[in-house]
Parts: sequence; structure tokens; C-alpha cells
Amino acid sequence: MPCRLPRFLLALAAAAALLAATTTAAAATVNLSEATSVGPATAHQATVSSQCPQSVGPDAPRAVQEQAMACLVNETRGRYGLPPLSESQTLRQSAVAKGQDLIDCNEFSHTACGREFSYWIRETGYLSSECWRAGENLAWGVDGPGTVDAIFRAWMHSPSHRENILGDFGEIGIDLRVGDLGGLDDVHLWVQHFGSHCA
Repeated sequence: MPCRLPRFLLALAAAAALLAATTTAAAATVNLSEATSVGPATAHQATVSSQCPQSVGPDAPRAVQEQAMACLVNETRGRYGLPPLSESQTLRQSAVAKGQDLIDCNEFSHTACGREFSYWIRETGYLSSECWRAGENLAWGVDGPGTVDAIFRAWMHSPSHRENILGDFGEIGIDLRVGDLGGLDDVHLWVQHFGSHCA
């Protein structure tokens, strides 16, 4: 009997791994947890009341979906009294490269293609300063579970993803890839890269 992948997966980073990745450049080697399945019912439990674009479907242009995701992140941070994250072209480039790795290696993992989660953040030059913080959220879904709202709700129900969204970061880069993954077509694959440089 062939193994059937769940329609919706979230890769969860262990809290200790996120903390290690966010302290200093010297603590960049991180052990991350395995992917954990989250059913569609979990993804739809929260209600997102928002000034952000509503009902952005999976067929909307990628840029529109990415902007809606950035809006939800910053609106949620505002509700918690946190400053908005600035969009970073460097973190966007690293998120794009990470998303392409996930598709190219057909592997949904923070360590896809045998690279640590911060590999592309480092390669784009973001980690070139002496002191930095970095984090990563990954998710994928097909059809409804891959939409902006469904992914964002699922991340907010996951402690480690929520910690990144509400974390001590100043910048974000977001990428959405649509492609084949694990034998499924038209998978919506989301990457969020978070970062900040110490003052």
C-alpha cells in the first residue's frame, strides 16, 4: 500500500533550537524537530478578524498572497503591542532560495538538501554582522489548507511558529512557491525568514 502524505504539514522547530539560532552567530548549528501533521480542523479553529485582504484564494497572484501574509503578521504583532516587521529584500532572497531547495530536493524540512536552516540566510549576507537573530517558519498545503488564512491560523496555533511571528525580530522575508512536493501537485509551500541585527 503506498504511503499517502497528509494534505497539510507544518515543520515545527523545537523551542530550544529557535533560541539557539537567535542568540549569536556562534550558535548557528541547530537540531530541528521532525515535521508534524496538523489536520485541517486545527487550521480553521481561530477566527482572524482583520484589516488585511480577506479571502485571498490559492489562485491569487503569489505577490498578493505574500503581501496578505505580511499584513497578517504585522497586524497580529500590533495586537500584542509589538512593532511591525520591515520587509527585508535580503531575507526575501533567502526565503526564495529556501523554498526552491524544498521543491528541488523534494524534501519538506528545515534542513532540506542537507543544509542547516540558516544556510540561505547566511549565504545572502544577512548574518554577516557579529550579532544577529534568525528564525524560520515553513508550511505547505494543497487547495484550502494552503491559503494565506489557513497557514497563518495554523502557525498561530503552533507555539514555535507563534514564537517566531511574535518574536524579537525586526525584519521578515516571505516566499510562496507553488509546485510538486511529495508526489502532490500544486502544493502551496510557504517560507518565512525572520531576522534582526543587534543594536
